[in-house]
Amino acid sequence: MRLDFLERTQSHQRAIAKAVSWRAVGTLDTFLWSWLITHHPASAGAIATFETFTKILLFYLHERIWRLILWAPDSHLRSFIKAVSWRIVGSLDTFMLSLLVTGRMGYAISIASVEAVTKIGLFYLHERAWRLVPWGRLEDVKAKPAQAV
Repeated sequence: MRLDFLERTQSHQRAIAKAVSWRAVGTLDTFLWSWLITHHPASAGAIATFETFTKILLFYLHERIWRLILWAPDSHLRSFIKAVSWRIVGSLDTFMLSLLVTGRMGYAISIASVEAVTKIGLFYLHERAWRLVPWGRLEDVKAKPAQAV
């Protein structure tokens, strides 16, 4: 029995590369917003540093789950929905880390809230940019059915 929905659409290496490149963008965004909100660069640095580790793992898992959803891999709507689903996971992580580092609910809510807006846009652009990179995309390798003459 063949389960087509379990076919991979991207390699593990591609998922890891996407996770690392997104984390570079995301960490910079987290650091800047945390610094602007708390006015404490050390707190901002701690939040961004912790996020580097938690978010790489979470993003990798998010990519692996989305590979199971074969619907419209090149569509803008898929990229947008994927961005929103990631932002929910990411905002919860940012909120918890910000609260842990600062001990202030107001800072944690502010940081997570502003990132919910900025990072959806940044993630969408990141996702669209990665659609331009053919490396590691396995759906391009699949055999295409022969056309009837």
